[in-house]
Amino acid sequence: MQHKVIDANDVVIRFAGDSGDGMQLTGTLFANMSAIYGNGLSTFPDYPAEIRAPKGTVAGVSGFQVHIGNHKVNTPGDFCDMLVAMNPAALKANAKWLKRNALVIVNENAFDDLGMKKAGFTGNPFEELHIEDRTIICSPITKLTEDSLKDSGLDVVSVHKCKNMFTLGMACFIYERPLEFIYDYIEKKFKKKHPEMIAPNKKVVFDGYNYASNIQAVADTYRVAPAPLEKGTYRNITGNQAAAWGLIAAAEKAHLPLFCGSYPITPATAILEELAIHKNLNVKTMQTEDEIAGICSAIGAAFAGNLAVTTTSGPGLSLKSEALGLAVMTELPLVVIDVQRSGPCTGMPTKTEQADLNQALYGRNGESPMVVMAAHSPAHCFEMAFMAAKVALEHMVPVMLLSEGYLGNGSEPWRVPSMSQMPEIHPRYAHEVEGKFKPFQRDPQTLAREWAVPGMKGCEHRVGGLEKNHDGVLSNAPENHELMVRERAEKVARVAADLPLLQVNGPESGKVLLVGWGGTYGHIESAVEELRAEGREVSFAHFDFIDPLPSNTAEVFSKFEKIIVCELNTGQFAAYLRTMVPGREYLQCNKVQGQTFLVRDIVESVNEKA
Repeated sequence: MQHKVIDANDVVIRFAGDSGDGMQLTGTLFANMSAIYGNGLSTFPDYPAEIRAPKGTVAGVSGFQVHIGNHKVNTPGDFCDMLVAMNPAALKANAKWLKRNALVIVNENAFDDLGMKKAGFTGNPFEELHIEDRTIICSPITKLTEDSLKDSGLDVVSVHKCKNMFTLGMACFIYERPLEFIYDYIEKKFKKKHPEMIAPNKKVVFDGYNYASNIQAVADTYRVAPAPLEKGTYRNITGNQAAAWGLIAAAEKAHLPLFCGSYPITPATAILEELAIHKNLNVKTMQTEDEIAGICSAIGAAFAGNLAVTTTSGPGLSLKSEALGLAVMTELPLVVIDVQRSGPCTGMPTKTEQADLNQALYGRNGESPMVVMAAHSPAHCFEMAFMAAKVALEHMVPVMLLSEGYLGNGSEPWRVPSMSQMPEIHPRYAHEVEGKFKPFQRDPQTLAREWAVPGMKGCEHRVGGLEKNHDGVLSNAPENHELMVRERAEKVARVAADLPLLQVNGPESGKVLLVGWGGTYGHIESAVEELRAEGREVSFAHFDFIDPLPSNTAEVFSKFEKIIVCELNTGQFAAYLRTMVPGREYLQCNKVQGQTFLVRDIVESVNEKA
C-alpha cells in the first residue's frame, strides 16, 4: 500500500519489554544503523534495578531510547515519537513518555489476563493510561513471529526470542532505515557458533518490515536525513568503550604498557571487559576478588612502571578509599574511573546519578587531595580518559575520572581521531644521580616528584603509607608532615596551569549563567537553546575539571547576575563552589530520581528562579 513519506528533523523511539525480550539489542541495532547512515544520535539504555525482577511486572521492564536527527543530537530526548511495548508492564512503565501525537506498537499476544493482572490493569489499558487518543497498533507480534519461522526448524523458545527482530523490522520500515546493516550484524553474530540462526533472523526482520508496510495503521513513514558532520571516520560508541580506548591511546602515547585491575560492578564492568579484548595492544587486565585488591594491584602496577587503572562505581569507590590514600601518599600515577550510579549503598545499581562528587573530593582520611575531572558525553569519555592518564603521568598524582551510568551505557557518534594528532605524554621518569636518590624531590614548576621504576640503577627507594621526607626516609617530624601535606595539595592545585580555561556558551556576561558538570551537558545545552528561542538571556558554562577548577572560574562567575547550578544530586557541586569561589549566591536545579534531566526540568527551573 502507498505511504506518505514525511521528512523529519529528528525522532525519538523507545523500545521496552521484559529483560528477556531483547529490547536493549533492538535499540542498539537501530542506533548503530542510524550512526552508519550518518544521523546525529543519542541513546539511553534503561535497565531494571533488580537482577531478576518478576517477569511481566513493571519492576522488570527494560527500555532503550534512541534519539536520531539530521543535526547534532544532545540528549536521548524527553518524550518519544514511537513506543514499542512488548507487554502490558512495558506500556504502563513508559506511557508517561509519549508525545501527544505518538505512535504506540504493542504486542497484543502479551495482553492476556495474566499479563494485564501483573501490570496492574483492571480494564482497557489505553483508557486507564489516558493514551487512547494516540495512534495505537495492536499487533500479534508473538504469533506473527511464529508464523514467520514455522518452517525454520527452531524450537518454540528460540522462535519467541526472535520477537524483537520482528519489531526491529517494523521500526526500520516506519523510519526508512535500510536493512543491510541488520543483515550484516546477523551474519557476523551467528557465523561461527550458530550459522543455522542466520537465515531465520534475516527472515523475521524482513517479515516485520513487510508487515508494517502492509497495515493501514501505518499511514506515514518518516525520513531523517544524515547530519552535516565534520569529515572523518565515525562510529557509534558507548561511554565505557570510549573510556577504555582513551586509556589505550594514552598508553601508546606514553610508550607504556596498560594495566587495569578491577572488580566487576554495574555499570563500570564494560570498561574492564573492553580492555580485556585488546591484549594485542599491550593491555593487561586482572579481574580481582574484590575492590580493594583491584586498586592495590593497580598501585603495584604503577610502582612497576605501568599506566595503571582501576574502575568502579559507587559502593566500590567506598571500598577503595584507604588505598586511594596510599596512592596519594606514595605519589604514584593512577587513574580511577568511577561510573556513578544511584546510592547510597547498593541503591539502584542500574540507574544514573551524580552523587559521588563529595566522595571523589573528600572520601579519604587525612589531607588527601587528588585531581578530579568528569566526562560530559559518551564520546567525550575518550578524551577525558586520555587526559586523566596524561595528568597522572606528567604530574605524578592519582586522578579520579567521574563518569555516570547514563554516559557509560549511552552512546553517540564518535569521530575516530588520528593518533598523530593526539598530544604526546611525557612521564616524569627519574634519572641516574650521583649520591643518594631523593624520591620526593620536586620539580620547581609542577611540584611533581620523579618516577623511579624498579630496575633503575641508583634509584632504589622506600614507598608505603607512612609519612616520609624528601629523602624518602620515614619521618614523624611535625614540620615535615605539614610541609609534605601542603606540597601534595599545591601539586594538585598547579595542575590547573595545564588545563583549558572555562568557556562560556553564549554572551560572556549577562543575567543568568547555567552551570553544570558531567553528563548534564547535553540537557543544559538543549535547555539553553530553548530558552534563547523564548527570548531569555542565558549563558552556559560546563565544568570538565573540578579539582582543580579552571583558573578563570571566579572571573567568569563575576560577570553574571545569577548562577544556577544543575546537577543530579542534592547540590554537591553547588556546595563545593560556595567553598572554592565564595561571595556568590549559587541557585540550584537538582534531580535525584535515577534518571537524567528532562530539558523541560531545566527550562522550568530557570523560568522560576530567574
